[in-house]
Amino acid sequence: MADTAENQELNETQLETLITTLKALKVELREQLSASAESAKPVDLDQPIGRLSRMDAMQQQHMAKAARRVQQGRLNRVNAALVVAARGDYGICQECEEPIGFARLKARPESAFCVVCQERSEKR
Repeated sequence: MADTAENQELNETQLETLITTLKALKVELREQLSASAESAKPVDLDQPIGRLSRMDAMQQQHMAKAARRVQQGRLNRVNAALVVAARGDYGICQECEEPIGFARLKARPESAFCVVCQERSEKR
């Protein structure tokens, strides 16, 4: 690959910025998961509410569960990125082993793949 701004290795300042962002994102995702725990609990079928209200509550519960799965998945990727950072390999694509690039990592600091490898993976 040509050495463009998209795939240059991270400098020390960029690396520190991204790791700080990952740590803050980890805290934020944990707080979101904690805050949404109640809304994902099963709907009490013995609750004296109407059928439509119960259906609405069940739909809200399913939506909350789906949102929590997304948040938990992202938290898992953030944790994995922090492990990779501790190893000293953060910012390197796990597929092609080329630098991922600051712009992509700034947008999605938990990214494990460069744009090209991510697109290739999504097409499979």
